[in-house]
Amino acid sequence: MQALLDVILPVFLVIGFGYLASWRKLMPDTAVDGLMTFTQSFAIPCLLFRAIWTLDLGQNFDPLLLVSFYTGSASGFTLGLLAARFVFKRDWEDSVAIGFCCLFANSLMLGIPITERAYGADKLSANYTIIAMHSPFCYGIGITAMEIARARGTSPGQLPLKVLKAMFRNALVIGIALGLLFNLTGLSLPAPVTGALDMMIRTALPVALFGMGGVLYRYRPEGDLRVIAFVCVVALILHPAITWTMGKTFGLPRDAFRSAVLTASMAPGINAYVFANIYGRAKRVAASSVLIATAASVLTVWVWLAILG
Repeated sequence: MQALLDVILPVFLVIGFGYLASWRKLMPDTAVDGLMTFTQSFAIPCLLFRAIWTLDLGQNFDPLLLVSFYTGSASGFTLGLLAARFVFKRDWEDSVAIGFCCLFANSLMLGIPITERAYGADKLSANYTIIAMHSPFCYGIGITAMEIARARGTSPGQLPLKVLKAMFRNALVIGIALGLLFNLTGLSLPAPVTGALDMMIRTALPVALFGMGGVLYRYRPEGDLRVIAFVCVVALILHPAITWTMGKTFGLPRDAFRSAVLTASMAPGINAYVFANIYGRAKRVAASSVLIATAASVLTVWVWLAILG
């Protein structure tokens, strides 16, 4: 119960304040969109750039950590794709969008603040190692699968270029790439610039959580409840269970194991809806899955924290 009160509820209360502000019309949709644009295009890329730039890759880059987490992600995508196509009888493009909902855990806006509150700010190295691969891995799979589903006569040789173009239009990927560049080359920034960067970073997560509440209010559940329930089970139970099993098998260090399982237990991120919206496929399923899974994760994350100890 103490973990629920001290770790989880503060994060979800900030989301709830954003939801309440939108519900009571204290924040118009344009203001919520502005908050999300600021965080996703500027503040969070700054956070990722700074974190990857200063991350000790030699000490923290653990391939077994990535295998543990991303085996769960890829399994969720595959199961979501196939179930949507053959169980729920959706077309291939809808099935890719539904699979993406099962793939893209909210590693940033939920994973980092909950892990930080649970274990401390000095225990986030594994989170940032996972996040360094998260957008490239998830968008790489999602865009590739969607372009294959939509190809119908397009030359397979054009797919890699399409995927790369789509990925490098994403500000999060750009922030990660620049952080890796600075890390590997030893580049630095003047003190005034890093000071300004740190100011941006301090705003990133609370503003993103508040804005997320406003976005979730806009996309209330409508229909497709069987598919949405399936997505919630895959995202909140199957993904962390696979990561737990792999992490135990590989004997991951305690901090890395906790970060991996906790990050895997997060609800689908807003990017699941963004992906569905880009392609105009399964938007209702994506939006409702993000909302319902985020609400349900208040309890499921509590259970995973209790299991992790």
